Amino acid sequence: MQRRAVAVSVALFLLVSVASYSLIATAEAPTISFENPEHELSEEDTFELDGVTYTVTALSAEEDEDGVIEYSGTIEWTDPESEQSETWDNESTIEYLDGEWIVLVDSEEEPTSFTLEEAIDRQAILEDDPDARNETVENEDGTESVVITDEDGSETLVPADEYFPAPQTEQYAEGDSFEYANNTVTVETVETTSVTVVWTGEETFSEDFEQEDEITLGDQEFLTFFTSSDTVILTQDFESYEAQLGEMNTYQDRVSGFWYIIITSMTIALLLVMVAFLPSRY
Repeated sequence: MQRRAVAVSVALFLLVSVASYSLIATAEAPTISFENPEHELSEEDTFELDGVTYTVTALSAEEDEDGVIEYSGTIEWTDPESEQSETWDNESTIEYLDGEWIVLVDSEEEPTSFTLEEAIDRQAILEDDPDARNETVENEDGTESVVITDEDGSETLVPADEYFPAPQTEQYAEGDSFEYANNTVTVETVETTSVTVVWTGEETFSEDFEQEDEITLGDQEFLTFFTSSDTVILTQDFESYEAQLGEMNTYQDRVSGFWYIIITSMTIALLLVMVAFLPSRY
């Protein structure tokens, strides 16, 4: 009689386990999808926002060590009226007028101007002169000279200041404008240690993103969602996205609950079988 009751109980728990597993097996897991997204894009596709053209320059999907696919992409755009700036340290060298020039801030407590001085490549000049040594020599008074060898083999010392050409110089003050790197730049500030110039010109920007990232383009925010390895959508329907995430979380909670029921029922059934076959003391 005792074993018969155990058999009924075990059958009941097994029935509960089978029913729970059937619900898991037949339930359809919710997925995220969007109707009529603002943009559905492939690599090299373009779209326009507030007069700016954006281009999807890269889309990729790679599988990690755990078999999870990681999606990523890049969007680029060009702003023709971007405000740009560049800061030059005092005594630093910049590329200017097809050559190298040295930035020299005027020696004042509160300077408002600076000088660009052409950097003379003394070594190149010496190497190009067959009559000159490839290095200068230092005189007893600390000055430098260039050793020139005459046709008869005699050597003459020529002061370096006389031998090398005088560098060109240009002076600019705060508010002055001049051509630099194919742009018209304006001197914004001059400080004792640096000079800052500003200009308006074309500049290219990029934004990297992954699956379900939030990115800002212009003054608009978008959610990125890959529908395949070579297609991504940009949507502003954040409300639908949050609602679908909630449905997925609810589904996962219910599946976890059913697995808990299955494991618990099977465990109880096994314990009942073990207890039923324990030897009787009477």
